[in-house]
Amino acid sequence: MALRIHHLQVSQSERIVWLAEELGIDYELVLHQRDPLFSPPSIKKLSEIGQAPIIQDGSLTLFESAACVEYIIHKHGNGQLVVIKDHPRYSDYLYWFHFANGTLQPHVLMMLQMSRVGTAGAYAATLGERFNKMLARMDARLRSNTWLAGDEFTAADIMTVFTLTTMRSFYAFDLTGYEGILAYLQKVAQRDGYKRARAKADPDLELMIDAKPPRSFVEKLKAEGKL
Repeated sequence: MALRIHHLQVSQSERIVWLAEELGIDYELVLHQRDPLFSPPSIKKLSEIGQAPIIQDGSLTLFESAACVEYIIHKHGNGQLVVIKDHPRYSDYLYWFHFANGTLQPHVLMMLQMSRVGTAGAYAATLGERFNKMLARMDARLRSNTWLAGDEFTAADIMTVFTLTTMRSFYAFDLTGYEGILAYLQKVAQRDGYKRARAKADPDLELMIDAKPPRSFVEKLKAEGKL
């Protein structure tokens, strides 16, 4: 049985479809639509938490983006898109790979939750300041490097792009002034693997690679009478 990738549309599981396309491996894609905002029963049947991505490989069922990425790379991708331990950019690769879901995405989710409960004040301001520092650090990195780990495109890029693009339809943040990040997203959008993944996984979803945040996903559902 081919590797099966369960993708919840408009979610971070887009990373796994993109990875498979970049690696050029055989896989079966199973699409799941949100219901209307959260995971549908089809995802909840596979995951007690009700989160994607989910991959199935024979008798194995695996969750968590980073775990799925590493599994696919080493099990099906012949170790491609990683930086080996003897490479001078090995530590850069490790940092940015884990920064994506260890720091960047959790911070955006925290700001999203704060915005929903209407919390303001010093704590919210501190979160915003810290996030700006994160973006500035990433921007500086991308002004002097083609990709996050250096000259080569790696899984660190695949882990990171979701938060800079699709996630902004849930929590709107502006990238104006971050020219390094914006140029980086333009390069990403030109990759054949990214184009194929978007066409298969989320064909109706805008790219969200511009400075201004995209239309809110919640507002879109409200306009369609789904919320």
